[in-house]
Amino acid sequence: MIPQHKDLAAGRWQTLSFVEQMANIGSEVERAINWKNRQNPDYSRKAYDRALELIDLTLDSIRVFPRLKEIARMRELLVDYFSGTNQYQSTDRLWRNYFSPFTFAARRNC
Repeated sequence: MIPQHKDLAAGRWQTLSFVEQMANIGSEVERAINWKNRQNPDYSRKAYDRALELIDLTLDSIRVFPRLKEIARMRELLVDYFSGTNQYQSTDRLWRNYFSPFTFAARRNC
């Protein structure tokens, strides 16, 4: 897969704090949800793919096991929500509630 975030994939992602990384992932998830609700599956899928790319970059940069476990689990649930059968019964609201504290904290620290 060709990276959509070329500068981040080239190493800049590791310079961001964990909170900033999660806020960026949340932005892409929010875009995917918004496009899904606007009945535009193509744009939703593109945002979802970008979110997965950022999650994978985060997984590659994490060295603390509990955090690694949480992000891997979050990725699994996100894939189930957008591409699977939603067996975990995730909702748009759940994802917004999960990522909004990271967005708030990242903005506060700027």
